Amino acid sequence: MPRKTLGFIVFALVLGAGCVRLGFWQLSRLGERRARNAAVASRLHLPPVSFAQATQDSATARFRQVQLAGRYDYSRELIYTSRARSGAPGVQLLTPLVVSPDEPPVLVNRGWVYAPDGMTVDLSQWHEGDSAVVTGYVEQFTPAYGMVSTSSVTRAVRQLARDSIEARLGEGVAPFIVVQRLGSDQQGEIRHPFRVDEPKLDEGSHAGYAFQWFAFATIAVVGVGAVARKSASEAKARPRA
Repeated sequence: MPRKTLGFIVFALVLGAGCVRLGFWQLSRLGERRARNAAVASRLHLPPVSFAQATQDSATARFRQVQLAGRYDYSRELIYTSRARSGAPGVQLLTPLVVSPDEPPVLVNRGWVYAPDGMTVDLSQWHEGDSAVVTGYVEQFTPAYGMVSTSSVTRAVRQLARDSIEARLGEGVAPFIVVQRLGSDQQGEIRHPFRVDEPKLDEGSHAGYAFQWFAFATIAVVGVGAVARKSASEAKARPRA
């Protein structure tokens, strides 16, 4: 067998083995995604508990359903900028909820409102009353990357970074955010923001990527077989010296 042909066969086999490895890696990622989705779904569908009870274990606090009552502090409300909904520009409203005078307020994401520039909104139009009973799920603060505050807009933030938010508020806040899903206001005629949707629990593209990698591996193996057969046929047809 010619050296070039042998080199091609070795290369194709190595490439095929790599594709198989990547295919199984994608299947592993799919299994992890499904396990995460199952854990999230179970938390979202458990009966609501108190905020303190839900956040006792930080590892399982995220997406846990909670219910808490307190007083909204609209004077320290923040605007979470550049939050699109169904393709429309807007913002989300982050309002401190004072549950107890002896504890830091809980930052509540009350939902989305339309803003043409994705940054500015008249906050006074979206007050829901001072006292509130909030039902929602727990969400994490995120690490800050790049610019957090928006200097051109009062009380606007680009990211949910806890230390930056505390600096803007001038006080500490609870270690988790609550994303509001329901509230006592919805029993009446009070106007309120569009509540943030629950996280989508799709499986992503892992299965499709796995299929592609296995297809590439199959093509490599079939190619090796074709080249090997062609080389063998040419060797038989070649006249003996």
